[in-house]
Amino acid sequence: MRIAEVIGTVTLSRTHPSLVGARWIIGVPCSLEALTQDGPGDGEDVVIYDNLGAGSGSRIGFSEGVEAAAPFHPKKTPVDAFCACILDRIIVSEQ
Repeated sequence: MRIAEVIGTVTLSRTHPSLVGARWIIGVPCSLEALTQDGPGDGEDVVIYDNLGAGSGSRIGFSEGVEAAAPFHPKKTPVDAFCACILDRIIVSEQ
């Protein structure tokens, strides 16, 4: 699971039949350095399936690849990134 900052939403004119009514957000993944400094995301933008209602500026946990499609099992769904949680706070500590 990775952490990203939500920067917007996506509007589609067409979608796969298994995803009708889905909400899509744009997230910028955060490196450890960005999280430590409580700065903005610094990765490459990712389009993420969201059924939790994350808003712009929210920090979220998201999964990618096979794990992203797991919540839809056994239905086959073409999802590459899935918003798994909305984070209230992030504490980075050295151990």
